[in-house]
Amino acid sequence: MPKILLAGVFHPDTKALLAERPDIQVETLVDPTEQELIDAIPGCHGLVLRTTTFGAAACAKADSLKVIARHGVGYDNVDVAAATAHGLPLAVVGEANSNAVCEHAFMLMLATVKDALPLDAAVRKQDYARRNAMTAGEVAGKTILIVGFGRIGTRMAKRCAAFDMNVIVADPYVPQRVIRGNGYDYVEDFRDALDRADIVSMHRPGNQDGSPVMTGQEFSRMRKGAVLINTARGTLLDEDALYHALTDGPLGAAGLDVTRDEPPAPDLPLLSLDNVLFSPHIAGVTREAFRAMGLRAVQNCLDAIDGKLDPYYLINPEVLQNGNG
Repeated sequence: MPKILLAGVFHPDTKALLAERPDIQVETLVDPTEQELIDAIPGCHGLVLRTTTFGAAACAKADSLKVIARHGVGYDNVDVAAATAHGLPLAVVGEANSNAVCEHAFMLMLATVKDALPLDAAVRKQDYARRNAMTAGEVAGKTILIVGFGRIGTRMAKRCAAFDMNVIVADPYVPQRVIRGNGYDYVEDFRDALDRADIVSMHRPGNQDGSPVMTGQEFSRMRKGAVLINTARGTLLDEDALYHALTDGPLGAAGLDVTRDEPPAPDLPLLSLDNVLFSPHIAGVTREAFRAMGLRAVQNCLDAIDGKLDPYYLINPEVLQNGNG
């Protein structure tokens, strides 16, 4: 009997989906360590994976595995090269949480521009003199640079345009005609538009080697008072350079759902700033998205076992093209 291993905590509706398949055996590890996952993977035909690392050692033990189904769209915890070398398809959840991440990025943008947290704190201290500080702004008429025009970036651009914002999109992998055809300005390299943007929102993958995409050089090119939003990857930003850009440089504020280390070290200088709004890497984990991700990840497992895994969800579709998986 085929066996699916659930590595993590998932929405209750995933159990209902699995209950429809009495021909499938299910095992659950609530919060496994990497070694516990390695020990459990032999004999498993499908794996639904949350945050536990799945590296080369686990790949080597995956004697029956037909798919690694990530509960999300990121896959930093999976050794893709090792999985591909072992003929293991790596599937993600497509658009299951794209709307959630987009809305969260939009929330961070509005909250930082509107100075939401300091204004809330002022009311709690009965400091209505704050009304005269004129710290809140508007997004209408402002220019946003959206870095990455994938599932989330496309949604962000549409919402910003609806708020009467000027939208610039930077994505070298999307044809210029597609971006301009949607009514947005286009740059191939995001750095070329940093001096034009009031707001920069990151929606691209990190570099494979973990090096930052935005360093002091990039921050120095930004407009005075500009806002930076990052709901993508903490590795995209040089956090020391970001701190200096927020204290001694041009940046006015930042909204960060991700940091390089999670949780960040208590002495991370950025944590001391009141012009930074944080959230705990939760942009894609709304109630609705949590359910959708669980169902999609489990369905990817079932489809792989049934021999009908959709390549659309695969990070390494070549393993299927090569007759593996």
